[in-house]
Amino acid sequence: MHFPIRTVIIGYGLVGRVFHAPLIRHTHGMSLKGVVSSRPDDVHADLPDIDVYPSADQAFSDPEVDLIVIASPNDTHTSLAMAALNAGKHVVIDKPVALDGEELEHITACARHHDRVFSVFQNRRWDADFLTLKGLLDAGRLGDVTRCHLHFDRFRPEVRDRWRERPGPGSGAWYDLGSHLADQAVTLFGTPRAVYADLATLRPGGGAVDYFHVLLRYDHHRVVLSSHALSAHDSLRYAVDGTRASYIKHGIDTQEQTLRDGGTPGQAGWGEDPMRGVLYHGDTGENELIDNARGDYRAYYDNIVAHLNGEAELLVTPEQAREVMRVLDAAHESSATRCEVVL
Repeated sequence: MHFPIRTVIIGYGLVGRVFHAPLIRHTHGMSLKGVVSSRPDDVHADLPDIDVYPSADQAFSDPEVDLIVIASPNDTHTSLAMAALNAGKHVVIDKPVALDGEELEHITACARHHDRVFSVFQNRRWDADFLTLKGLLDAGRLGDVTRCHLHFDRFRPEVRDRWRERPGPGSGAWYDLGSHLADQAVTLFGTPRAVYADLATLRPGGGAVDYFHVLLRYDHHRVVLSSHALSAHDSLRYAVDGTRASYIKHGIDTQEQTLRDGGTPGQAGWGEDPMRGVLYHGDTGENELIDNARGDYRAYYDNIVAHLNGEAELLVTPEQAREVMRVLDAAHESSATRCEVVL
C-alpha cells in the first residue's frame, strides 16, 4: 500500500465538501488526490491543488488512486462501489451504505473477492456525547439499561429542492439520520430482536420521509430512534434509563457546524461539546453534571490508515453494516405493514 493513501472523493455536494474533503486533508497518512465532479470550477475554488475527474471511470482507471470515497446520492452507492472494487480500489461509502441488504451483500462479496477493504463512514460514533454515553455504559454507571431514546431532531420547515427531500430511492430522513441512530444503537447494544416503525412525511409539501419513530426490542430493554423535521423546541439527544441511574443529554455535537462554518479539523476547540449531560442517581436523588469526551471524526480515517497499514482492526466493518441495514430494512417493512418485524 502506498502511503500517504491517495484518495479520491466521488461527489462534491454537502457531504463531500463539508465532511470528507477537510477530514481527509487533515488526517495523517492520507492525501486528497482528487474529486469526481461535473463542476470543476467549484472544486478548484476550494481545492486548487487537486485533480478533478469528469467521470468516476477515470478515477477508477488511475493507477495512482488507492482509495475511493463515495459521497454521491444514495441510489448510486452500490453501482459505484462495485465498479471501484472491480478496479482494485479500496472503498469507503458514506451512509447509508446501500438501499437494502441485498445490495450490501453484493458489495461485501465483491470486496471479499478482490481482497479490498470496504467500510462505511459512520462518523457519529465519534460524536463527543456518544463517546460520553458509551463510556458511562461501559463503566456501568447507569446499571442495566432498561430504556434508551436516541434523538436527531431538527427544525427545517421548508422543503428544499434537493434529492434528499424528493421522493425516490434512498431519500428521506430514515436513510439519512436513521442510519446514524441505528448504527449507534447496534454499536451500544447489538442487533435487536425485533423492529416496529412508523415512518412518515409530515411537513406540508414534503415528498420524502421527514419523521420516524422506531422501536427496537431487545430481551431486557427497549431502544427508541426518533427524528422530526419540525421540532423547534426539543434539543433532546439522549435519554437513557438504567437500574442505577438515568442520563439525559441535550444539544448536538459541534463538529458538523464547525465544518459548515469553514473550520479546520483539529483547530482549537475541535470536538468539544460544552453542553454537558446530567446523570440522575436513583439511589441518592443527586444530579451530576457530566463533562463530554472530546469528539473527533478524524478517528474514522485514522483507523482506515492504520488498517490499510496492517496496524489495526477495522472499526466499521461490513458485518456491522449488515446488522445496521437489517434494522433499516425492517423499519421500512414494519412501517408499510404496521407490524413488528422479527430479526
